[in-house]
Amino acid sequence: MVRLDVITTRGGDAGQTSLGDGTRVAKDSLRVEAIGMVDEANAALGLLRLHTAGDPRDAMLARIQNDLFDLGADLCVPGTEAEGRLRVSDTHCARLEAEIAALNAKLPPLRSFVLPGGTPAAAHAHLARTTARRAERVVVALAAAEAVNPAAIRYLNRLSDHLFVLSRALNAGGDVLWVPGGGG
Repeated sequence: MVRLDVITTRGGDAGQTSLGDGTRVAKDSLRVEAIGMVDEANAALGLLRLHTAGDPRDAMLARIQNDLFDLGADLCVPGTEAEGRLRVSDTHCARLEAEIAALNAKLPPLRSFVLPGGTPAAAHAHLARTTARRAERVVVALAAAEAVNPAAIRYLNRLSDHLFVLSRALNAGGDVLWVPGGGG
């Protein structure tokens, strides 16, 4: 288990940080940006969970937050080999897919695009969804430059789908629908 006794180490004062394998990299590297975006998505889920306390779906979000920490741990060690390292897997993706299917089965079919909004919980789910999409784009860019576990990209892709369907469920069928040309 992780033990953090000292938070301020001054190790990053020159603009570098350590990855999980001890490698020092610039704080503006694409890998550190990807880890930061996953962390930001996790924080957005934390805000969403302020509106789902007591809701049975909150347990899904708690698992996803832990998954995102696992994903950050995955990204902080370059490469794709799983031996001895925490890696996100297709099992994580399959769980998201099953939850998406269960949530979606209770919703009416869509006949228009959905605007972010509705209940506070749904609006926060949309914000978390867009943050997860941004994290996915950065991880895809990282994968084009360096070795990345391909399940990490799949997980973020499924997560944004999950958050979209969850937002609809949190609106209890009262989606805010796009009206083409309806902006005036």
